[in-house]
Amino acid sequence: MTEKNLGNIGGLALVGAGKMGGAMLEGWLALGLDPRRVSIFDPKPAPEIQALTAKGIVLNPASGEAGKPAVVVLAVKPQIAPDAMPSVVPLVGSDTLVISIMAGKTMKFLEAALPNAAIVRAMPNTPAAIGRGIAVLVPNARVTAAQRQAATDLLSATGKIEWVDDEGLIDAVTAVSGSGPAYVFHLAEALAQAGIAAGLPKELAEKLARETVSGAGELLYRSPLDPATLRKNVTSPAGTTAAALEILMGPGGFDTLMTKAVAAAAKRSKELAG
Repeated sequence: MTEKNLGNIGGLALVGAGKMGGAMLEGWLALGLDPRRVSIFDPKPAPEIQALTAKGIVLNPASGEAGKPAVVVLAVKPQIAPDAMPSVVPLVGSDTLVISIMAGKTMKFLEAALPNAAIVRAMPNTPAAIGRGIAVLVPNARVTAAQRQAATDLLSATGKIEWVDDEGLIDAVTAVSGSGPAYVFHLAEALAQAGIAAGLPKELAEKLARETVSGAGELLYRSPLDPATLRKNVTSPAGTTAAALEILMGPGGFDTLMTKAVAAAAKRSKELAG
């Protein structure tokens, strides 16, 4: 994504600048989004968000000062969305595109709160901060071709995107890629703890786990091979990896746990719809 693409984006209002909203904003600014076009609405902004005012970003402008930006990004926690939506209404004009990254909050909820608005519901993930995220987007019927392109420009600036027409997929998307980075980070935690249990010094175990997980992820990213083939390429018959995989791939192992974990996350996403 080039600076020119982001330069085509008019004013942008970010409602909620927590972990995900902040990660996306970090990616946008790194790729040339003019901070003077950005307004942030967050009652308890983190110090790093407050520091962005030095670059020209407006933090918590008074009512009416933000005008009607071209894009409003909703990144508040879904639990507080019903209380936050009334303050969003004045920001949305007839040509405003609303992009919601709130887990669980359906198009039905968004359209009830913002009647006649062009809305894209999106589920990104935190690697967006380094341009390696992935987001799945679904539009409502009011989104124009130009607005669809604006959403593409913004979300693809922070990683890969996929458009879908079936909103029913978003709960599963949330469970796989939205929450997925936490699963990978926990894998690194667990691998380090297992190394310590096997006798490694803590610092060495943590370094080995971090580099192994990140290196394997980069290999997966660059390789044309599918994950199963990459796994098999590491596994010699009757070798050490095979011994470990008998545990991980056995009854009650990693496959079973991951299936249960994703199902639990998808269930929670549905519950957040209210």
